[in-house]
Amino acid sequence: MNAEQPGKHGPTGRQTQGPEAQPEPEAEEHSGPEPEEGSGPEPEEHSGPEPEERSGAEGERGFEGGEPEGTSTTAGRRTTVRRGTTRGQRSVAGRRTIVDEETAEELPLTREQRAARQPSPPAADRPTAPERPGPGQPQETPHPQERPARPRHPQEPRHRTEPQGPPHPTARRPVAAPSTVTYWMEHAWLETHAEPGVAVDVRDGRIAAVHRGVAVPPPGAEVLRGLTLPGLANAHSHAFHRALRGTVQVGAGTFWTWREIMYSVADRLTPDSYHRLARAVYAEMALAGITAVGEFHYLHHAPGGAPYADANAMGEALLDAAAQAGIRITLLDAAYLSSGFGEPPDQHQQRFSDGSAEAWAERVSLLKDRAHARIGAAVHSVRAVPAEHLGTVAAWARTRGAPLHVHVSEQTAENDACRAAHGRTPVRLLADHGVLGPGTTGVHLTHLTGEDIRLVGDSRTGTCMCPTTERDLADGIGPAAALQQAGSALSLGTDSHAVIDLLEEARALELNERLRTRRRGHWTAAALLRAATADGHAALGWPDSGAIEPGRRADFATVALDSVRTAGPAPRLAAEAAVFAGTTADVRHTVVAGRQVVRDGAHLLVPEVPNALGTAIEALNS
Repeated sequence: MNAEQPGKHGPTGRQTQGPEAQPEPEAEEHSGPEPEEGSGPEPEEHSGPEPEERSGAEGERGFEGGEPEGTSTTAGRRTTVRRGTTRGQRSVAGRRTIVDEETAEELPLTREQRAARQPSPPAADRPTAPERPGPGQPQETPHPQERPARPRHPQEPRHRTEPQGPPHPTARRPVAAPSTVTYWMEHAWLETHAEPGVAVDVRDGRIAAVHRGVAVPPPGAEVLRGLTLPGLANAHSHAFHRALRGTVQVGAGTFWTWREIMYSVADRLTPDSYHRLARAVYAEMALAGITAVGEFHYLHHAPGGAPYADANAMGEALLDAAAQAGIRITLLDAAYLSSGFGEPPDQHQQRFSDGSAEAWAERVSLLKDRAHARIGAAVHSVRAVPAEHLGTVAAWARTRGAPLHVHVSEQTAENDACRAAHGRTPVRLLADHGVLGPGTTGVHLTHLTGEDIRLVGDSRTGTCMCPTTERDLADGIGPAAALQQAGSALSLGTDSHAVIDLLEEARALELNERLRTRRRGHWTAAALLRAATADGHAALGWPDSGAIEPGRRADFATVALDSVRTAGPAPRLAAEAAVFAGTTADVRHTVVAGRQVVRDGAHLLVPEVPNALGTAIEALNS
């Protein structure tokens, strides 16, 4: 029951924290990708490939910790989270769910910082993390502090083709979040409404308690003024497409002419240049309130198709870039074997191909989950993966409980070619080979038949819409409303990064449908926020993110309510103001695993993000 709780959260704060904290147990090592979220909001037990083994202080520490303990009472519902030696148990409305605890990982320094501090580190060295303070020892403050440099990860690119510069003089070194911190939110989005005066206790990267009715910030709390949302999920990204912004807006053409320009950029990328670009792109995402990204990755090998010494050098560059930028990543490693329905890859596509689905599975199995990262799978498209290989990719993902994504029917030409080759639509072909299902997300799904919509909905396959890219490439407007009504959960992605703005993607979903139907009000602001948060995180294998409630990951994005775009509406309309008028420019703070990554609109880990973007893109074009 709700109780008036004096003290830390003030005389008017209704504290939802339960019994006194018990001694913190040792964290259990993460064991693989988490499955999709079930019918309730609580995290579910998962299984999958074991993460890399670490010894001593090298455990997964610093990025986030295990499950908090405590109780929450909201609208008559009591939630209890207990911590034991290996896992917690949560009881919600009479149901009991096992909650896996995860350990945390220190975010590494930038490559430039490592190079400056440790000249010519051997490739076999592994990073080491300093010991976290034990019980009774002083914890770190929530403000950035310096940490010792660490040696290079063994799976980072071994062949340096470009010089590494010195660290930026104003660079801040990433640090772990303090073990416990309180965030005071002027307004917090609690799934259905904007609640004023909310204090959120965070312990080891997860929400330990939510206190309502806290009129003023408690002493020592981090203050988040504006509307604080769960962290936004960017469910579909090709990081290197960011280098195309502006360039592809010259002249006219179609998706296919755009693709030729895109290939020219892909041809020039190396593991090091991709790392620099992706780090800046992911930092741009953090500035936009994005706390997790689904990176649809198919640049696997060197130009011409020769593998790097580390077969996953490009993928590891992306994983490291996300860690440096302070956000979570699901690396959706894509099978790409053909230029079109059995034709061999062309000269640009050779670096995308592993030759067979079996060779793809062997390579991607070398990648491991870590605290900030999940490894998922992708079928690039029915054009790029021959029908006889589809089942292999799907089986790899299903066996591991990993997310599986696939581009579907983005272009009418793809549908026509699929019918000519197989006598059926791409959706039907995927269904016939076991690709559709609750663990799968179809991206775009723009040009569907009524039967296609039924197959997607009945199989509970998710749908990721990317409205800004779909309009930029003149793809068309997909049947998002019909897909959701059929049973497909919606998520959102920025795809080609024509803009990186999840609020724009959310409102474009509604506004596109208004144009198509000439009718308003297909989705509420609450429904659009769910697509941008909880359902997006679930599609990426983070089902315990996306809500501000005990037990969830402490990932937040705060949107200003006093900008020229958002000022004026009553506080009860804060969500409507943010979704239908707010932009990336209104994102004031971003918190990931309880640690502030963006404060007052400035990235704390990547200095001068615009300069980092400009430098990385200019180097590609020089």
